[in-house]
Amino acid sequence: MFDPVIAPSGTLLGLLQRGRGDGTLHALAAPRAEALAALNHCVLNDPRHDWQVENRSLYYARLYLDLHGSLEEIERHLCDADDHLDTEECRTGLALAVLGHLASYGRGDALALLRQYARNGANWAWALDELALRDDDAGLRALALPVLSRFPATPEGDAELAAAVRDSFEPRPWRLWAEDAREAVGARIRAAQEAGSFDRWQRQMRPSGPRPGWSVQAVLDWADEGLERGSALHVPAARCLTAVAGPEDRPAIVAAARSGPDGARCAALHYLAESRDPVVLDLIEAAVGAGSRTVAEAAVAAFERMCGEEAVDRARAWVHRPDALGASAAGVLACRGVPADAQLVLGALRETVRGDGPDSPRLWTLVDGAGRLGIACAAPVLRHVYRETASSHLRGRAARALATTDPSFATGFAVECLWDCEETTREVAARHAETGDVRVADRLRRLAADPAEEAEVQTAVRSRIGPDRPTV
Repeated sequence: MFDPVIAPSGTLLGLLQRGRGDGTLHALAAPRAEALAALNHCVLNDPRHDWQVENRSLYYARLYLDLHGSLEEIERHLCDADDHLDTEECRTGLALAVLGHLASYGRGDALALLRQYARNGANWAWALDELALRDDDAGLRALALPVLSRFPATPEGDAELAAAVRDSFEPRPWRLWAEDAREAVGARIRAAQEAGSFDRWQRQMRPSGPRPGWSVQAVLDWADEGLERGSALHVPAARCLTAVAGPEDRPAIVAAARSGPDGARCAALHYLAESRDPVVLDLIEAAVGAGSRTVAEAAVAAFERMCGEEAVDRARAWVHRPDALGASAAGVLACRGVPADAQLVLGALRETVRGDGPDSPRLWTLVDGAGRLGIACAAPVLRHVYRETASSHLRGRAARALATTDPSFATGFAVECLWDCEETTREVAARHAETGDVRVADRLRRLAADPAEEAEVQTAVRSRIGPDRPTV
């Protein structure tokens, strides 16, 4: 999947692509045709950088309801000829998830479209999972023959069916179909279930791939051979070293960490880091400065796994380095530093935004650190990250940090966060938004009554509007 093109944050499309609460508020105030065009663009061209973890579907479904939007554009997208040419889940997954939420809100046209796509669409399994949560038994039973027709009655087709049953996220349709009295349905599904269970048992009992011998040198050789095959085995190799290495093996492991082959060196560095060996920090610094890229990356990763005070002390010395080890040191201070480290974390936060922009992966820990350490003068940078980042998860982290560092958060960003696409961000807003704003009071009541809202959000809402709280 290509990286999505994200519109500027000051536009309606840019706000909706980011999943910001202001996107909903601006869409409701904009001309309806313009708002629906932007909404359809987002749903049919997934704007998420990581579509597997970022939430948008409930956010867009709620906006379809508020705008009384039709589903013609979604239907055209799902029924397009490209559906059988581009079968990646990311092409249709967001649209199907939006339809699932709309069906749960009682939109019969969404339910019908999901049923139609489950019969004919390339990403039928996703549609079936959505229906498993929302459709009734009769609707699911009617899909048995159309779905099974995708699997020819051949050994290959039966194997594919067994894999589909085994790997399904929602087992409800398959269990219903297994009870079907028809031989072509019930008996075939039961056979697929048995085959899938047997295959899973076989894989558990007979793990594939080479395994190391039970000596330090054998484990180091195994890690090196894995790297030559293109498999990074240094982390499991380090765990194996923990099981087989004794005090007498330390010189050999230190030697491997200093100048061994790449795979062995990576494994040795991880082992020494996990055992908090006093020499490992110097070895990590040497590996970053003179090792290969693979070794340097493994050394930085090993440092990030260390949890002792010695690692935090060394991070203070490394934080000014202009390389990956300096960035890692800043992250360590953000996660485990003390208030005296606030200026170092703030400097790293500002430099990262200035040099890498508001979507840098390094910002995740730095933003958290600014909130954890209560760095009040970080609020302007955090507000910039909140506005500009395309990552809804990073925006949520910025919101949590602002709740700690920005006195204006309760009357500012917290209000729009009540409409945010991420439930964790809505939860923060529900705990902090100033209820004197009439929009806040109304939104809290709607969230409390919405059956699709997450339990954590509703718990936070009830803490603000429960029977023992002042009326809002």
